[in-house]
Amino acid sequence: MATVGKNIMVCCANGAGSSLMMKMAMQKVLDKVGYKPGKIHHCALSEGKAAASQYDVVLCAQNFTNMFKDAEKKGTIVIGLKNIMSPKEIEEKMREHGIF
Repeated sequence: MATVGKNIMVCCANGAGSSLMMKMAMQKVLDKVGYKPGKIHHCALSEGKAAASQYDVVLCAQNFTNMFKDAEKKGTIVIGLKNIMSPKEIEEKMREHGIF
């Protein structure tokens, strides 16, 4: 039986352009390292805050990480990024947090 990877959510302020571009940058990293996530979802912070505890990992801009303290208490890994469009930073942070 194949192992299903972690469920990942990426959030930006409005859930339109930035989170989609962050999702695409993260997908490049996942493809590069050969990691197959369970599911990936991008959304606005308002939706993300409510749904975060349903995901294993949340990626967002560093200044938004404090919005996910409740999900962190329930075991969600919250990763804050300085540059949400940087595949290099996404890969480094995901490695640091033991995602792959």
